[in-house]
Amino acid sequence: MVTNDDGIDSTGLHVLARAMRRHGDVVIIAPDGEYSGAGASLGPLHLIHPRATRATVEGIDEAWSVDGPPALCTMFARFGVFGPIDLVVSGINPGANVGRAVYHSGTVGAALTARNGGISGVAVSQSVAGLDVEGQGGGQLRADQHWDTAAEAASVVVGELLAAELTDAVVVNLNVPNLPMNGIERWLHATIGDAPPAAIANARLEPVPGHEDSYSIVMELGHTVSSPPESDSAAIDRDEITVTYLSRFHPEPQPALAGVDDALDLLLKSAR
Repeated sequence: MVTNDDGIDSTGLHVLARAMRRHGDVVIIAPDGEYSGAGASLGPLHLIHPRATRATVEGIDEAWSVDGPPALCTMFARFGVFGPIDLVVSGINPGANVGRAVYHSGTVGAALTARNGGISGVAVSQSVAGLDVEGQGGGQLRADQHWDTAAEAASVVVGELLAAELTDAVVVNLNVPNLPMNGIERWLHATIGDAPPAAIANARLEPVPGHEDSYSIVMELGHTVSSPPESDSAAIDRDEITVTYLSRFHPEPQPALAGVDDALDLLLKSAR
C-alpha cells in the first residue's frame, strides 16, 4: 500500500507508487486532499463517516482516495477493506520530516499506524530548496524536486525490508536530499533531532479586520537550528540520506535489516 498526507493528486505519491511496482502489487489508498501535520490522527471520531472513491493514477492498477487523513487510510487497509497488504509506504513528502516534525507528520503517522497493526511501514520525505513552517515545503517550493532520487532510495530500502526476516514490525523514517543521486555522498543511521532545520521562532495574534475579538495566529520562522551531527536534522542539512528506525522495541536496526545498509552503500557508489 502507498499513501501520503498531501493528497491523491500529489506528484510525490505517484512517483513513489510507480517505483514500488518492482516489488509487487501496488494499491494507492490516499487522502482526497491535504492532511499535512495530521500525525497519526484518525480525525474527530464523531465525524468519521469516510467515503472511498476510485481514482486513476498513471501506471497503477488500483487507486483509491479516502476523505480522511493518511492514518485512517492505513487503518482501513489493515482491516482488508482494499485487499491484503503486507507493507505500507508513505510519501514522498515535499519537506524533510526530521526533528520534532516526526511527531506531527502525517507521512510518518501513516507508517506508525501500520506498525500498530503489526505491519511494517516506510515514511519517505525529501528536503526542499526553501523552507516554510517546521521545514515543510509547499507551493512553489515543490517545483524543482528530484522526486526520482527519493523514489530510488525508498525502493532499495523497501526491497531489503521485504526480504528481511523481521521479528517485529518496524517503521523506517527515510529522508532524502533534493539532489540528483550522484550529488549525494553519504547516508547515516540518524537519531531524531530536537528540532527541524528551521523551526517556528514565535507566534502572535493579529486582529482580523471587521471582526471583533477575532484574530489570525501568525507564525514566523527563526534562523537555521544547529543540531547534533548524528541527528537527522543535521544530516539532512548536510545533504545526507538519513535512516531512522522508529520501532517500539528495537531503537537500533534489527540484525535482519543489515541488507538495508549494504543496499544504500551500493546505491550511492553506483551513482558516482
